Amino acid sequence: MDRTHKIFENTISDKIIKKANKSKAKFYKKFGDDSKAVYHMALEDIKVLNHLNVSNLVPSDQPLEQPDKSVVIGNIRMGFGHYRIAIALASCANALGYKPLWFDLSGFPESTGSKIIEYQNNLYSMGSRWSQKYKLFNKFYWEPLNSEGFRKIDYNAVDQKNSEIHVPLFNDFKKDVPFIGTHVWPSQGALHSGLTKVVNAIPDNWPMGLHLAEGSIHTVQTPFAYLGYKTLNGMAKTKLKEMPIGSLYETGYYIDHELVSNIKIDTQARLLRLKEDKALRILIPVGGAGAGKEIFKSMIEYLLPFIKEKKVQLFLNFGDHLKVWDYLKANIKNLDSLTKQYFDNYEDFQKIVEGIDQLDQGIYAIYHKNIFEAVYSTNLLMRSMDLIATKPSELAYYPIPKFFIKRVGGHEAYGAIHSSEVGDGTFECDTIEKINHMLSSLMSQKDILVSMNQNILKLNELKRYHGGYKVIELATKA
Repeated sequence: MDRTHKIFENTISDKIIKKANKSKAKFYKKFGDDSKAVYHMALEDIKVLNHLNVSNLVPSDQPLEQPDKSVVIGNIRMGFGHYRIAIALASCANALGYKPLWFDLSGFPESTGSKIIEYQNNLYSMGSRWSQKYKLFNKFYWEPLNSEGFRKIDYNAVDQKNSEIHVPLFNDFKKDVPFIGTHVWPSQGALHSGLTKVVNAIPDNWPMGLHLAEGSIHTVQTPFAYLGYKTLNGMAKTKLKEMPIGSLYETGYYIDHELVSNIKIDTQARLLRLKEDKALRILIPVGGAGAGKEIFKSMIEYLLPFIKEKKVQLFLNFGDHLKVWDYLKANIKNLDSLTKQYFDNYEDFQKIVEGIDQLDQGIYAIYHKNIFEAVYSTNLLMRSMDLIATKPSELAYYPIPKFFIKRVGGHEAYGAIHSSEVGDGTFECDTIEKINHMLSSLMSQKDILVSMNQNILKLNELKRYHGGYKVIELATKA
């Protein structure tokens, strides 16, 4: 079915349709036309996620034997965000009695679709890093692209045509298998291939045409996003027809079952540590693009005196970006000697998580080459942390007090705005001066963190963190 000429009954111009066809032809020319290919898949364990009963779908010579009660979690590697949301939904699927299947469109290196995603991920990562390094690039290109360029419904029309390229990867799925996309390309590919139970889990709080997959059930995490998507607000210069009834749901936040089921315990532990004036545990995760190293340097330098006085314990999770550690080590005096390192040894890392109350070292550095270990290590650390310092990305919705540093792309700004309004995070601090001032306030005025924790408990009572379960329910009942 053609999904380029009309989107929710809104007619796309001939100019954009021509652009869309040209874009698809360009990708085929660059990476090869595999539209006649037949790809198969097999199940493979993901050791780090064994407790979630999730299996990875990998290339195979034989057709897939699809397990009973399967839910496919379609995703791509573009930063860490879509992986983190996919893990959360796999966790919720497992908790509700389903078998999650991990389907990464970039995990089939022979396919044209995977080559395109790798190419675009590299561009995105480079753009993210440049946006932090070059102010003019960020102001005149990256911010406008991520806030207004991706917002237009015309952008979706081009993506819809390009996503037809992914169809051969869906060959082995039963047409009625529940399918959830944590990025729009898997959702669009599933629809083009004829799947009938597709949920498109939209990650961002800023409504963008980029994230539309007509024919799927769309889910969003906030009322702001719901109204923006429902009315297709700002996605064209003229008024657009709204998304129809039944195509869009506000679910709440996409959070892992392991975190949601322990919100009360973890939050009360944070409140007790604040009451007893224990050293503040701060987690700084490096995102999947590896951007922001200058900001991390400044934060660490500001916190060093407090770390030496044992008022702060700092946990630096470098994900799979060891180059960021090399930069910090080279530019912060004595950082190496002050830091306990856990590099690419997941078993040792798990031990520090389990024995975190016995730790007395001031700084801990964590790195994992394996992508699943790199992403999930933040989840494991999060439960024991008092504060997470992060850009306002997918982590903006997690049940932990959040300190928001400079965003990477204009679309992320609205994650911080939402969190600061519901009271479980700060507003975005986008300069070194603002970052240092907020760090000072958070450490000297502990009632700010008390308030955030109390708001987390209130949001939990309202089931705001339960969105992952609702997404699974929508997919399995569609």
